[in-house]
Amino acid sequence: MGRPSRYPPEFRVEAVELVRTSGRPRVEVARSLGISDGTLAAWVAADRDARSRADDPDGLSETERAELARLRHENAELRLDREILRKAAAFFARETTR
Repeated sequence: MGRPSRYPPEFRVEAVELVRTSGRPRVEVARSLGISDGTLAAWVAADRDARSRADDPDGLSETERAELARLRHENAELRLDREILRKAAAFFARETTR
């Protein structure tokens, strides 16, 4: 387990909200709050990830969702190809035994 946070959760939420709504650069917001830019960047990234997970119950990003759709389509095509080849092999096996 990690060390306890030096900053209360309310402070983190307000800092992230300030970055999102103020229009000021993150570095400037961090400096004005007396925290490092890296710390604030981590909070903003965690908030962004939490929001994207809340918007998407599957936890998939837009690119992951597109890739999943492409792979499902490709899988269906490959199953069809396999079925056609299986039937063709059975047909030619019958033809060669005549």
